[in-house]
Amino acid sequence: MKQISEKLYSWASIIDEHALAQAELTAALPFVTPHVALMPDAHVGMGATVGSVIPTQGAVIPAAVGVDIGCGMVAVRTQFSVEQLRAAGRPLSHLRERIERAVPLSPGRHNRKVQEATAPKVAQLEELAAAESVTPEEFAKNWRLQLGSLGGGNHFIEVTADETGAVWTFLHSGSRGVGNKIAQRYIKQAKKYATKRDPDLPDANLAHLAMTDFHYAGYMSHLHWAQEFARLNREVMMDRVIDQLGTFMDQEVQRLEEVNCHHNYTATETHFGQNLVVSRKGAIAAHAGTRGLIPGSMGTASYVVTGKGNEMSLCSAPHGAGRMYSRRKARQTFSQDDLRRRMAGIEYRDDAAFIDEIPDAYKDIDQVMDDAADLVEVDHVLRQIINVKGQ
Repeated sequence: MKQISEKLYSWASIIDEHALAQAELTAALPFVTPHVALMPDAHVGMGATVGSVIPTQGAVIPAAVGVDIGCGMVAVRTQFSVEQLRAAGRPLSHLRERIERAVPLSPGRHNRKVQEATAPKVAQLEELAAAESVTPEEFAKNWRLQLGSLGGGNHFIEVTADETGAVWTFLHSGSRGVGNKIAQRYIKQAKKYATKRDPDLPDANLAHLAMTDFHYAGYMSHLHWAQEFARLNREVMMDRVIDQLGTFMDQEVQRLEEVNCHHNYTATETHFGQNLVVSRKGAIAAHAGTRGLIPGSMGTASYVVTGKGNEMSLCSAPHGAGRMYSRRKARQTFSQDDLRRRMAGIEYRDDAAFIDEIPDAYKDIDQVMDDAADLVEVDHVLRQIINVKGQ
């Protein structure tokens, strides 16, 4: 850990000056207290640094939560071994293709209808919307059909094996289009307030909603709903992945261990004797004993962890490897052949669309985990067998 300023602490041994400057602007805001914590994977984001933990009193910064509200990961340990998986008598490409058919991939893709297995979770979200006076139809009339869809970018579905050879299913996604629309509306409202009360704000994406603002309560209610949508979205997809794995193995899957966690979200917590709104923008909760997931980049290891409750980090940990190259720069720097070399031995869809997700565009996940040694305990290291992504 390194103290950058009075209100900024960093666990990142690899970080560029632009990300640090951005984090210092966030930390200097008067309602940010006691300090911002930068995670080992920190890099430049929209307004606030990705990989930052931002505690506030009496206010919230919608852009600091981000547009993929509730984005996170879920992982399930099964009874199968990697040897059993490879000896199933079918190519691993068959399982990948079955998963690709079972889960809608890529931005804008969703289910054609609400499936019977998904209906109870849709009902949960309808009940929550009524309880919170939330109107998701205003943001996406088809939000029910979005439940159980992956998206694109760095979202993924994987079949992996841990250090013992046990097979895990693992995926990463968030609140899809409905969450994005909710975020965009309230970011816009915060910016409207800022034009009047914060004319010298150094970055419009640091605009906040104060607790006394008319739109504050509405944002927090919609935020809570979208975070639950994201959690259930991962559950629906995981159910489908598990079903496809069971079919592939001709055996019902046993869920021996399961972890589901957010890394773009806000929660009310107590730190240093203060009741705070803690926004984790690309960071997971790492309270003492709390389970979490830290994925590497495409083709590298991921980690199942338990939090150590480090108070200076606001009980947080990194959410992944963290980008070193923008998507545009990655596409200019690397080729499809480079990606093929990096994905050697992993079953994936060989597509040039994934060049910007090549591991070389990210920080070294091993270094990130070394930096996080006082934040989490590593329980399992997962290595990819199958990778599924949307374009």
